[in-house]
Amino acid sequence: MRRRSERGFTLLELIIALSIVGALLIVAFGGLRVGIAAWGQGENRAEAHAQLRGLAVTLSRALGSTYPYRASLGQAPDSVLLFRGTESRLEFVTQTPPFPPPIPVAFTAVVLATENENGPALVVRQRVLPNREPFTEAAVVLRDTAVQQMAFRYLNDTGSWQDTWDADVENGLPRAVQATITTIRQGRTETMPPLTVAIKTAIQ
Repeated sequence: MRRRSERGFTLLELIIALSIVGALLIVAFGGLRVGIAAWGQGENRAEAHAQLRGLAVTLSRALGSTYPYRASLGQAPDSVLLFRGTESRLEFVTQTPPFPPPIPVAFTAVVLATENENGPALVVRQRVLPNREPFTEAAVVLRDTAVQQMAFRYLNDTGSWQDTWDADVENGLPRAVQATITTIRQGRTETMPPLTVAIKTAIQ
């Protein structure tokens, strides 16, 4: 009995098959690459949001513990209420500093400011009290370049917001402070919802 002749693949068929497999591999690896990139972006976004939430919590605690501290500044003989605020800078005294010192202290002077030296950044300074230069000599404890701007507003007794606050002129602390944070991530700026913190010692 004669055995049937067996037919193999021709060179053309083999080339076509390899081309199809190659195209499928390109599509599969392209989808995998997109998926990995999306996962990485998601991780970066989650990390940035977590960092921003931590910063917001830290600043909320410090601002919420603002104290109407009176002291003399420099060589001035008279004591003043240590609270000054503008749109881009806030000086205050708190019982809960953003970064606690090595030893417990009752009061800490804190400066929150948007500074543009070496690029825009949020700069946090603090110095323990008492001292004659609580704000001008405060040491930098944080410089966050991810925060491009922090804009402040202050709530007065009539329920209106204002862009500046001088505690001596206003005869007291604001009822609340509102901070709006603008961040930069992957070259894009994003303004977060305003953070409003009530000043407990200013509420009667």
